[in-house]
Amino acid sequence: MTTAFITGITGQDGSYLAKLLLEKGYEVHGGVRRISQPETVRLQQLGILDQVHLHEFDLAEQNSIFRMIRKVEMDEFYNLAAQSFVGASWELPVYTAEVDAMSVVRILDTLRSVRPETRFYQASTSEMFGLVQEVPQNEKTPLYPRSPYGVAKVYGHYITMNYRESFGMHASSGILFNHESPLRGKEFVTRKITLGLAALARGGNDAVELGNMDARRDWGFAGDYVEGMWRMLQQPTADDYVLATGVTSTIREFFTYAAEALGMDLEWTGEAENETATDRVSGKLVMKVNPKFYRPAEVDLLIGDATKARETLGWQPSVDVKGLAEMMARLDYDAIA
Repeated sequence: MTTAFITGITGQDGSYLAKLLLEKGYEVHGGVRRISQPETVRLQQLGILDQVHLHEFDLAEQNSIFRMIRKVEMDEFYNLAAQSFVGASWELPVYTAEVDAMSVVRILDTLRSVRPETRFYQASTSEMFGLVQEVPQNEKTPLYPRSPYGVAKVYGHYITMNYRESFGMHASSGILFNHESPLRGKEFVTRKITLGLAALARGGNDAVELGNMDARRDWGFAGDYVEGMWRMLQQPTADDYVLATGVTSTIREFFTYAAEALGMDLEWTGEAENETATDRVSGKLVMKVNPKFYRPAEVDLLIGDATKARETLGWQPSVDVKGLAEMMARLDYDAIA
């Protein structure tokens, strides 16, 4: 039986990946921070909580990493844990660097010493492209991060590449573009939109407050993307791969798709900080821009070229952005009933 260890197993990606690996016959272990009551609701929602082995684990503590790698004889190590909320990284830049950058070299160096045969996956991100240097972005596109989160992830990405090339480790990075799901945290813009619209559709009156409506992202379904992670570690040689849909949409477009799924007909008025959206059906104000949600340095356009993953891994997404927005909105609506 193949054994895998997942950091961030209680998060969106970690939960979907754990489910996928269990379906493939893996023994699945995961690291959780030492808190009074670990957040396991996503594992419960997927019906797999009693099938995974959870261990106290701290990415900022070298001894914790060393003990876990000695204890669990893992064949594959998926490093998905991170301070992953971009907005918070300006408020927590040092913590973000510790968890998203330094933890990667801690893990890699411990694996090199203790279990060099273990295959390693690093969760890189499209946020590394930041102020994009070419459109679309692929594995060779120069990086220009625009947030402490993006900067920290660049270090994690390059140190993974460095250990692969320096020590022959099977260490791969997945440069994942935005991938969402009904398990996405409430602080992320897509889930904020679908939760807010669901509440409005159920009789609420609080408009959803958002930032830059013109920001464009390449959105896919997280369940598709964890399949790509697994496929990377099944290759005979390690490498880096972009996972993306190749389609870019604005925040406004995602909002519209989710609203339409709940029977709303939107009327947009104003521009920039004065932009609003009203539902013609109910007459309610459903969206207004709040400048406090603007980023200090905005990433305006991200769109990925996943040709390499498609041709080498045989990977391709199955859910488009419209289907994703509809899925999330309807499930949030049903959950309120």
